[in-house]
Amino acid sequence: MQLFDIELRQEDNLLKKFEEIHDFIYANDGLSPQQTLNEFLKILFIKIFDENNNLCIFRISAEEYQNLRSNKGNSPIVENINLLFDKTKQEYPDLFDNDEKIKLSKSSLGFVINKLQNISLTDSSSDAKGLAFQKFLSHKEKEGKGQFFTPEPVVNFCVEMINPTANETVIDPCCGSGGFVFSAFQHIIKNNRSVDKQQIIKNNLFGIDINKDIAKIARMKLLLEANVKSNIFCHNSLDDIDAIKLLLSEHTHQSYDGFDVLLTNPPFGTAGKITDNQILSKYDLGYKWIKTENGFSKSSILSNGQPAEILFVERCLQLLREGGRMAIVLPNGHFENPSLEYLRYYIKLKAKILGVVNLPQETFIPYGTAVKTSLLFLEKETLNATKQYPLFFGKIKRLGYQGNKNGTPIYKKNNFGQLITENGNSVLDEDFSMVVADYQLFCKFQEIKTDNSFSIDYIELNGRFDYDFYSPENQNVLSKLSKKSVRLGDIVEIVKTKSTKLKDKNAVVEYVELSDVNAHSFEIINSTQYAVHELPSRASYELKEDDIVTAIAGNSVGTRKHATALVSSEYAGAICTNGFRVLRNPKIDKFYLLFFLHSELFLKQMMMYRTGAAIPNVSDNDLMNVLVYLPDETTIQNIGNQMKCSFSLRTESAKMIENIQLV
Repeated sequence: MQLFDIELRQEDNLLKKFEEIHDFIYANDGLSPQQTLNEFLKILFIKIFDENNNLCIFRISAEEYQNLRSNKGNSPIVENINLLFDKTKQEYPDLFDNDEKIKLSKSSLGFVINKLQNISLTDSSSDAKGLAFQKFLSHKEKEGKGQFFTPEPVVNFCVEMINPTANETVIDPCCGSGGFVFSAFQHIIKNNRSVDKQQIIKNNLFGIDINKDIAKIARMKLLLEANVKSNIFCHNSLDDIDAIKLLLSEHTHQSYDGFDVLLTNPPFGTAGKITDNQILSKYDLGYKWIKTENGFSKSSILSNGQPAEILFVERCLQLLREGGRMAIVLPNGHFENPSLEYLRYYIKLKAKILGVVNLPQETFIPYGTAVKTSLLFLEKETLNATKQYPLFFGKIKRLGYQGNKNGTPIYKKNNFGQLITENGNSVLDEDFSMVVADYQLFCKFQEIKTDNSFSIDYIELNGRFDYDFYSPENQNVLSKLSKKSVRLGDIVEIVKTKSTKLKDKNAVVEYVELSDVNAHSFEIINSTQYAVHELPSRASYELKEDDIVTAIAGNSVGTRKHATALVSSEYAGAICTNGFRVLRNPKIDKFYLLFFLHSELFLKQMMMYRTGAAIPNVSDNDLMNVLVYLPDETTIQNIGNQMKCSFSLRTESAKMIENIQLV
């Protein structure tokens, strides 16, 4: 068999080999999944260096392989590969440290060489290598809890929405394993069949990541696709902007004047805050912002710490040329939280908002986080740009995969439960393609209204960017309520002070949690006895008979499972969680108010006002602004009487059951 005589007609052939190699190393060398992947990457770089320089050192005979497996005699293989790795490190000094070593056992090293020696990784005639590595990596990234992975459907969707062309430059300043860069490459190649792959990678695609190991992955994706030097750099993208410009110009030998397209998913969630004053001082958003009559203004006081993704919003806009386009993944709180209104004000100052697309809560669950996110699409705005323009809003309801740890694919079925196929392949049950089509129509006609999308005028945009707040369905609710309604805060007292019982650490109290309410019967059905010093920190308010409690925190807020209850005498004096708000002394019939707090009119408003990416909540200010519909007095009395009667019947029913005797 001659060297490189295996033709890769399908990427699955190489994918199988990649999987076998990874699994062998993991099973035999006692390395973690991440360490195993790192060692495998070293071998791929060594293999490519060997091929590019026609060294033919990366090979092993059957006899040598057997000797390595049985640990017989001395073999030059290990020494040769180590020497080859030293030369590889010199070829890629930004990716490898000088003292980096190969950590594989002799038998694993022999196994890897034996598996790869007859395959060319640099032959440009095969389209299989990049796809095989992409598939292989998606499996391993899921196993690693996705610390550098964005779901492929989300990546491809962002690229489709932004639509980079063959003459545009593309960058991801938090490129991770290169998902956005690789997808942009595939998009350009797909839509421009005659372009030179090597030239696109060499001149159009750029990625930066602070982690060397992750940057290696991104570099390898493009190396396997086209054997040419790529513009993937290991660097801190939050470094001084002049340092970033210098880095780019030194490697490209071109003056830096901004990118046409930027696609990114910056680190957020558990990444922590940036507290280095030297970094914070380089950003407008590194300072505290003060609310003014007309918006916000930057103060001269540095922030105590800023989440990395907020600084990345500013950095991304800096990296774009005027008129450049970007897509960025951000936690939902950045679109809606009152405390971050200054961020949205800054974005409106610096950019034209092309669109906002809401993602389901479960989008990132297969990759290790339940943080709810949305996608923000911007265009860096010129100084004389008009503020009169339409905005696109979209919502992804179906991902094409389950929100479980495996991200199991979900396929479309017909009315008979049979899988729907196109060209012999099952069709994923997803909304991404539908929202892309909606956006294309919106760009053409400047308006859209479908089940998944709608548009509004910029003048309608207030301090929030979230889909639910502006959705026609929710805005119609507010329209219906505008004539016959009052603010909740005008008709009830909202208890805001903690119970004095909490001062006595040894006192024993009953405690009511969100889960202690039956949302369907408007009742508290349970409480738990605690000594005050044992109570959770969220224990706050003392209940009185005839108070109404309603949830303001948790995933059930605004849904049919929203917890609202009338406090009976049994639970008077109990302490409840601050996940409730206690409504006291209503100025309208308490039973009518209880009914309203279970109605769609109330729930839709709560859904609109929900903020927060991890644990949704409604602020006290927004709760007080909830509109309570007030029909005529007769209707209020009739509904109140029916509610009161239902409570009486429920009480009588409970007594009847208690009085039943078996003997």
